[in-house]
Amino acid sequence: MGSVSSYKPGRTPRRAATRTSPHRHGLYLGVVPERAARVRGAMPLVLDHDLDVLPEAGRRLTVRRLADAVADLANRLAAAGVRPGGQVVICKAPNFDLWLLATAAERVGAVPVMLSHHLDPGSVAALLARLDRPHLITDGPRLRSLTEGGVDPAGLTRGVIGVGDAGPGAVALAGLEGAVPVRPVLRGLDEPALITHTSGTTGLPKLVVHTPRTMRSRLRPQLFLLGLMRKRGTVAIHLPFGHSRTFAALALCLLQGMPALLVKDGSPDAAAAFFAARRPWLIEALPNSFLAWEELADDARRPFASVKYFSSTFDAIHPRTVRRLLHASARRAQFFQIYGQSEVGPAAGRPYYRGLARWMDGRCVGYPLPGSARVRLVGRDGGRPSRRNPGFIEVRWDGLAKTYHGEQERYDAQLHDGWWRTGDVGYRTMFGCLHLLDREFDAIPGVSSNLEVEDHLLDELAELAEVVVVPGPGAEAVPVVCTRHDEPLDRERWHAATAAYPSLADPVQIPLAELPRTATLKTRRVELSRRLEAGL
Repeated sequence: MGSVSSYKPGRTPRRAATRTSPHRHGLYLGVVPERAARVRGAMPLVLDHDLDVLPEAGRRLTVRRLADAVADLANRLAAAGVRPGGQVVICKAPNFDLWLLATAAERVGAVPVMLSHHLDPGSVAALLARLDRPHLITDGPRLRSLTEGGVDPAGLTRGVIGVGDAGPGAVALAGLEGAVPVRPVLRGLDEPALITHTSGTTGLPKLVVHTPRTMRSRLRPQLFLLGLMRKRGTVAIHLPFGHSRTFAALALCLLQGMPALLVKDGSPDAAAAFFAARRPWLIEALPNSFLAWEELADDARRPFASVKYFSSTFDAIHPRTVRRLLHASARRAQFFQIYGQSEVGPAAGRPYYRGLARWMDGRCVGYPLPGSARVRLVGRDGGRPSRRNPGFIEVRWDGLAKTYHGEQERYDAQLHDGWWRTGDVGYRTMFGCLHLLDREFDAIPGVSSNLEVEDHLLDELAELAEVVVVPGPGAEAVPVVCTRHDEPLDRERWHAATAAYPSLADPVQIPLAELPRTATLKTRRVELSRRLEAGL
């Protein structure tokens, strides 16, 4: 698969940074690879998987090859009928194809709409109907699952563009090789440029609209943090390839001169082999991926020995996970926890160090980042927010998503005098640190914080792979537990660990593989409660 050792990342020269930075006020994804290739065309990107859309490309690309691939795919999409201002739904098997196709669509001036491969056919149909007769890019297995699920793509789209052998009725992308070149189209700063969707933990996902301006704004705090780092290295990214965070992370890698490792297979053994061979300097991954990788802290291959920085967002991360990963590094490593959401981007964060991680409070998500959002807390009953009486967490800045496509009223309902209500509740300490206690929707009477209870139990019981506290059939707090290797739960140890939480019901143990999750590996708590009520 090649090596990244021949490329030496470092600080970006001032002149090069000017030439390769995004538009002055906007991030235009479609031209990011081309701009990066002008000054660092030889920089490598290494994948742990093959591409469906360009099977001949292999697993090692240079930035120049990446830019050429995006331009080629943009030409093919234009030949297939994709036009500036149109919408292009991308819903196929998850790999780096998703980023390539979305970037190519944006280069044409179209709006890529990223729909997770994990969505059921009914949800896909409902979201397609909410859009404006988009093109659909998909593959054979996904197209068959949609049609077998009662979805009529012909009635909901302008046409289907197939990756690989998508079957009859689809325009084969492979058959459009050598299409007439098209020039990149840069639309307005506040025009839709990318649509992703929320996790859908409480129902049908919402379609989140991002613009060049909002995407560029979200890079500011991360550019500040990168500016504090004396050296740069190889960045490993294990995130859903169609998520807005992936587009931001890869834009930073390309424009700031950091070779990237693009990880699809997050299973512990596969990740350990890949990291041991590539030796990343920074790893960004989902909280639950890091949780699964805890066991690698004692792996003889020492896959995290080279890591200087770990970074995580999307969801709460457990202190036990942070401590184990920091001790698995041979360097003076830091773990950055970032608090944010799809509609907001990065809002607050803080680093953790090995020596201080033993006192880490998992509910502490840090402080507003330089160049980032303002954060405030609003009392739920008119009183001052506190630990005993947590308030609504609200965010305000120019990185907020523009709207929910087709649901403007629903979007407006979250705004209060320009402040976005995140749906989370928490409080600030006397030092100004933001503490997140729970999603408002997930709060259980009699439990101060579900997440805090979960942190405690994972700290006390090393055999737990995951624990989720959700409302049971009688609104009681039910801990659903998963053990490592699905071993039976030791009830004596459990009762000792839960002595401080008498309001907890008896635990319900399920295999880890049966825990309902979103595409970003968040537990679908509402679905879990529904299963408990149904006696499953």
